[in-house]
Amino acid sequence: MPNPADRVYSQSHEWHKVSGDTLTLGLTRFAVDALTDVTYVEMKKPGTKFNAGDNIGVVESVKTTSDIYCACSGEITEVNKALADNPATLNEDPYEKGWLVKIKITDKSGLSKCIDSKAYDAEHPA
Repeated sequence: MPNPADRVYSQSHEWHKVSGDTLTLGLTRFAVDALTDVTYVEMKKPGTKFNAGDNIGVVESVKTTSDIYCACSGEITEVNKALADNPATLNEDPYEKGWLVKIKITDKSGLSKCIDSKAYDAEHPA
């Protein structure tokens, strides 16, 4: 199944979906499958400001722990609280219900380093 075309993808396997000055961030199906069963998700709190490439959270699974990064700079405005109660949602639906955070973008220039869905699919076939 191809990755959604309405977002861009980082080399660290996060997807970035931009709508105006808001960005929704999540993990790709490739990353979630590599993690296997997600057991814990912790993102920095709303109001946290960060620069492109900063660690903004962590996802733990039965296999490993993975840091979460964002390609642009901004401020976290919302965290997906449903993942605290049911982290497996990330395994089940990483592109819709399994989003991690919403961000108010302050500098989107880092997004130019991301690739579109076709290029990501070519590098990471399902």
